[in-house]
This record gives sequence, structure tokens and C-alpha cells, in this order.
Amino acid sequence: MALTELLTKTQVLLDIEATTKEECIDQLIEVFEKESVVHDAAKYKEAVLYREEEGTTGIGFGVAIPHGKSDSVERPGLAIARLKNAIDWKSLDGTPVNLVFLIAVPETEAGDEHLRILSQLSRKLMHEDFRQKLKTTTSTDQLIQALE
Repeated sequence: MALTELLTKTQVLLDIEATTKEECIDQLIEVFEKESVVHDAAKYKEAVLYREEEGTTGIGFGVAIPHGKSDSVERPGLAIARLKNAIDWKSLDGTPVNLVFLIAVPETEAGDEHLRILSQLSRKLMHEDFRQKLKTTTSTDQLIQALE
């Protein structure tokens, strides 16, 4: 499944003012709830925070990819936040995060859909020009286009 198939315009938040990792995750989960990606926000958040406890999802270069697999997820989803001010995510390289990609996958999803999504994102995020485009784009449409 292509990354852009997992997104709607409302699942892209540009220049949000979250000041903590949890606040950012809450805002993205709220979007998932409004778009009916999740039906139980609290239960899904529990899965995401459990995964965060296992190890940071701050992959470096100012990027974090938190994710959760839960039976409260209706369908695979991706939500993106670009932060107005970078926040500490305990990233692997120690760099504060200003781009967050939240992945939601149903517990019952056959195979490892979240790994396929992570792989697609990671391949793109390896490129500095791609990351820069995401950090400087001025519209939701441009950001989604960059993911194609």
C-alpha cells in the first residue's frame, strides 16, 4: 500500500505547537479518531506509548516514527506532524524532532503492514533533500505530493 493511500489532508498537521512527545502523539491520534482510523483513542495511545517504552522511535535527522498495532485500529493509517518548535524525543542521534509520522495498524492485519510502511518511509527519509522538502513545504498538498 502506497504511503499516500494511508493519508488524507486532515491527517497532515503543519507547524503544530506541541511541546512534548505525548502532546504531539495526542494531536495525531485525535486526527485518527476524527478520520475513523481508530475507534478507541485511549487504547491505541496505550499501544503507541508501550512501543515507545521498548525503545525510542526517534530515528535521527529530526524525525520520529511512533507506531502502534491495536484492535482499536479500524484500518491502516498514517498521520504526519511538522512541529513549529523541535522537541526532545530521545532520538538515536540526540537530535530534537520536528517531523513525526504516526502509524496505526489493526492488530488483526495479516503480515507486518507496519513494517512495510516503516520501510517505505525509511527509504525516503534517508535522503536529505526529501527531509528538507518536508520541513519547508508550505502546504498539505505539497507534503503529500512529496510522499508519492
